[in-house]
Amino acid sequence: MNNVLLAIVFLFLLVPQQSSAQNPSPIIGHARAHKRVSQSEPRGRRVDLKSLKGARLFVTEKVNPEKPVPLVIHFHGVPWLIETHIANSLPQAALITVNLGAGSNAYRQPFELGEIFPALLDEASSELELKRGWSSVTLSGFSAGYGAVREILRQPEYVGMVDNVLLLDGMHTSYIPEGKPISAGGVIDSGGLDSFIKFAQKAVLGRKRFVFTHSEIFPGTYASTTECADYLLAELRSDSWLSRQTRRKLERRAELRTGAMGMQQLSTLDVGGLHVRGYAGNTAPDHVDHLHAMPAWFPLLGLKKQ
Repeated sequence: MNNVLLAIVFLFLLVPQQSSAQNPSPIIGHARAHKRVSQSEPRGRRVDLKSLKGARLFVTEKVNPEKPVPLVIHFHGVPWLIETHIANSLPQAALITVNLGAGSNAYRQPFELGEIFPALLDEASSELELKRGWSSVTLSGFSAGYGAVREILRQPEYVGMVDNVLLLDGMHTSYIPEGKPISAGGVIDSGGLDSFIKFAQKAVLGRKRFVFTHSEIFPGTYASTTECADYLLAELRSDSWLSRQTRRKLERRAELRTGAMGMQQLSTLDVGGLHVRGYAGNTAPDHVDHLHAMPAWFPLLGLKKQ
């Protein structure tokens, strides 16, 4: 599949938990090149996991089962690309890629069954015959993959098992009334962001790490990643239990610079373990940029090449 077609496919997989379709952008970007990782099959071991159809375990030869192993679970994205990221940037980490289809519903529904998440961790640990378990667990979601991350974080018993969250241009919720944007009098449905706000609170206090990147894509019928970032930060600023100094820091600062893979960064926020990055672009290739540039944000999660 060529890069243009891949970008279009991914953009239409943004659709959130409701059935509202996106109003596709008529704009085609020509001003900036969209660098892409060349397709390859990195060396390593691959196992299709039985606990969830569509989940695949990948490890390089550098993973040492005698030591605690960091685990990355990534939702939504062609496995070869995510495996390439891990092989090149985190070769001593284990990776589970999860691909369940179109729309966030496909990712949300399996994790409404609480046993799926721990079953994935246990099966992967058993396959690798880990002696000392996982050193950290990172949940990563691109586009519609946020649906799985949100559902896992809604279960308090699992939040303690998750150290880091990385959302790549993927955080959406509905408008109220449904399909009515803010400019037309609609409001954000806060229920779709509940678990992300709670996790972000822990990140601000340094108890977790939460990295969220967003583009300027405006779907029109449901809240954009930019609008969700605005809402999340506004909710954090209203938390009276945070110090006044901390609340003042919860404003993104304008920062125009060239980012990973040639992306154009527009804004930055770093408070405790919470990191938000805003990027230019409202086309399908701008969206897919976030997936190809994924390793750029590993250091913010404390995930460093060993």
